[in-house]
Amino acid sequence: MTNEEILKAVFPLLDGLDLASCMVVSKQWKDIARDDYFWKCLCARRWPSICKRPNPPTVTYFKLYQTFYKRQQRRTLLPPRLSLDDLEFFIDIWTEDKLIFSEVVPGPVFQNGIKIPPPGISDMLRYHLEDPEYKMTIPVEPRFTIPWSQTVTASVLVGRKDSNRVACIINKSRFDYIDRSSHRAHAFEYLDFAPAYPFTSGIRAWISLHFMEDGNEGVLDVFGLEMDFCEAASTKEEVLWLLDMLDWK
Repeated sequence: MTNEEILKAVFPLLDGLDLASCMVVSKQWKDIARDDYFWKCLCARRWPSICKRPNPPTVTYFKLYQTFYKRQQRRTLLPPRLSLDDLEFFIDIWTEDKLIFSEVVPGPVFQNGIKIPPPGISDMLRYHLEDPEYKMTIPVEPRFTIPWSQTVTASVLVGRKDSNRVACIINKSRFDYIDRSSHRAHAFEYLDFAPAYPFTSGIRAWISLHFMEDGNEGVLDVFGLEMDFCEAASTKEEVLWLLDMLDWK
């Protein structure tokens, strides 16, 4: 069996990345690897229906695979039109019908976060807070405790100082999920976007309570709050763009 015959037997078994790598080995390998039959085999594995046509829908199957399989480069966002300095957050938390936390939080306070976690928190929560990824966190002062058995809900509105307009982020959402391993309790709400963004939906805002167990079984000692939009925004700029699209009243 010749070298060319061996290559033609092996190439159909490779994935796209390996086949593309073979194209830079030598001119002979490149000429063989560009055979559109090999790329049709790859397309047939990824998009079987597109290979039912007698001819590729683009110039070649190689071009088709090259266009749609490659990882899209992350686009650089334009500077957001909002700043955390322009915003203030109105946060209210209840147990049953009793208001236990009510604060107006300036945007820069969320930016500063929890600089020094209190002693005694779990290692998992400490690692989470010390992770360099962007987070919107604030310390709870004074701290409060919550009986495990009580229903706890939260509401968050955000106001713009530049226009005196307000938008809703979370509306009396219940902390349904308490993760004792990470010592966080979570509630969420689907964001309500302005009519100018009709195709933007299904994005959730999350609010989390950071807690320690105070020694009494079933009681949460809450020392911090966190808000995130991790399904759609993971940087400060992305969060500000997301907030800018809300239905401001």
